[in-house]
Amino acid sequence: MKKTLLATISALALSACAVGPNYVAPVPTPKAVGGFAGAANPAVAATAPDDQWWKLYNDPVLDRLVGDALAANTDIRVAVARLDAARASLRGARNDRLPQTALSAQPGYGRLPALQSGTGGARETEQIALGLDVSYELDLAGRVRRNIEAARGDVSAAAADADAVRVAIVAQTIRAYVDAAGAAERLAVAKRVVDLLDTSVRLTGKRFDAGRAEKLDVIRIQTLRDQRAALVPEIAGERQAALFRLATLTGHTPQELPADASLRADPPRLDQPIPVGDGQTLLARRPDVRAAERRLAAATARIGVATADLYPRITLGGSVGSTGTSFSDIFGGGPFRWLVGSLINWSFPNTGAARARIAGAEADSRGALASFDGTVLQALEETETALSTYAREIDRRQALVAARDGAERAAKIARARQREGTIDFLAVLDTERTFADADADLASADVRIADAQVDLFRALGGGWGVPVIAKAAGGEKAGR
Repeated sequence: MKKTLLATISALALSACAVGPNYVAPVPTPKAVGGFAGAANPAVAATAPDDQWWKLYNDPVLDRLVGDALAANTDIRVAVARLDAARASLRGARNDRLPQTALSAQPGYGRLPALQSGTGGARETEQIALGLDVSYELDLAGRVRRNIEAARGDVSAAAADADAVRVAIVAQTIRAYVDAAGAAERLAVAKRVVDLLDTSVRLTGKRFDAGRAEKLDVIRIQTLRDQRAALVPEIAGERQAALFRLATLTGHTPQELPADASLRADPPRLDQPIPVGDGQTLLARRPDVRAAERRLAAATARIGVATADLYPRITLGGSVGSTGTSFSDIFGGGPFRWLVGSLINWSFPNTGAARARIAGAEADSRGALASFDGTVLQALEETETALSTYAREIDRRQALVAARDGAERAAKIARARQREGTIDFLAVLDTERTFADADADLASADVRIADAQVDLFRALGGGWGVPVIAKAAGGEKAGR
């Protein structure tokens, strides 16, 4: 009997396989992995993107601030904690492959039936029972293996989520730095415009005193000067807010932000085209795409976990123990017991609940696939939009440079002619206003270009040496 039982169990173990579908990573369409439509812009290159893309700015202060953000940002710490929780769950799933042990101790006092107490024996007595139980599940249907496979997918998805937070924090840190530096440039322009208008106010006042200008001319130029001066505290407030935001992103209080973080007086600029790669490198780098793919793998594995409930669950177990009236009886060679056997649990023929769980897991898998497809489309959309916006901002700045240069020349000519008395004040006022607007627009364009660069880098995803999707998926296939 014993040999037959062992032979049957051995045959079942050798023929065991994991039920449910084996995961196969989805393959994006050829158009999704091809070149970008917006890559014709000379300001970008088709070479593979740089992992630490912020170093393309060649700004040591920015490099240090990004390092501080990656090390101390609270959102990143939350994401890492979630990753640690997923890893703990994986360790728990792997532990199910090992024998489970339980140690029991049961002291008690009771009354025995007369037939068990023996002639003249005490019917009321103390008893102490110690035992060690060992059980091991034969994973014939692959329930444990599929559960481990799903947990691995959860860990990989949590790791990708953490990378997505890092990408967002790096982008936000650089944007705050850009906003602060851009505000400093706009502030300098605003003050320079006020200084020019102060000169115009003085000249117009002298002309009024000499009877060559009207009081209305003085009021108008003074009004324009005051309007431009009112922008100075507003821009200064925007700069301070950007610096406070930068401090928070890098894990500092506003008072602890390093002094050199506020020294830059213009947005960082690139002296080379931005490497953007193609669709294939994009989908491999984007953390949200990797997370969606790993969640699909986990959802597929959970179909197998649910399907395993249709099959018998066989557990081998054994126990050893001893019972006595005192600890000296137990450890001194008292009554000893042992048991070896198997336990078979099978809900057949009532499989309705198990099949409902299978249907739910299959629906979750279809939803995860749809989410993956949508994430891929969104990644491509965001990247193409960022490329288009960047190209348009470059064209816009070139036009604003020409407009600003023309406005500056017109303002100089108008001032000279005003001194000569060949044009009226309204013409001078109009050229001054046009020049002020053009100068401010150009300063804002510098910030918009830097923001467009950050948007493009963020759309391209982070680096951190992530392999392509196919390799990442292959490493987790079938939970092996």
